[in-house]
Amino acid sequence: MARIVGYIASSLDGFIADPQESLTWLTQRTDMQLGEFDYNLFIKRIRTVVMGRGTYDWLVRENIPWPYGEQRVIVVTSRPLPAPIGQLETRTDIDALVAELRALDDGDVWMLGGGQLQMAFMERGALDEIEIYVISQLLGGGFPLFPATGFEKRLKLLSSNTLGAGCVRLHYSFE
Repeated sequence: MARIVGYIASSLDGFIADPQESLTWLTQRTDMQLGEFDYNLFIKRIRTVVMGRGTYDWLVRENIPWPYGEQRVIVVTSRPLPAPIGQLETRTDIDALVAELRALDDGDVWMLGGGQLQMAFMERGALDEIEIYVISQLLGGGFPLFPATGFEKRLKLLSSNTLGAGCVRLHYSFE
């Protein structure tokens, strides 16, 4: 059975992107030492990437070359994707998708992108673990780590790591 995991960065005040949807506050940091938790090592153990339509559209707008040639990619959307930028599949039904992902046995599944889809999986008890990289940056506004839905859940802290002067890694299990 596949594990469904999150791997996401947040500013100290709880935002994943600034008000202009930019990640430069994160990508231009030089004071993080991710070591064994580096994204390039993380992505090697991922077989399936799941993202919402907002994340997919952001990749298109930012003109980012398709970075998931080694993974199966599923975009959750109710609207057609004109001229997809990479090899991908689409799904509309989250409950059916959760069942499909749970039946996989060829590697981990990564919930990529914003907190809306991750929250939908959390609400269904379908996110197994999450790594949150808290960056020593205040954005003062932007796109929140998770939407306020009223969902409550106690998590188990598996580990925490200081990764240079600019980052703390928090690794949680949803038990």
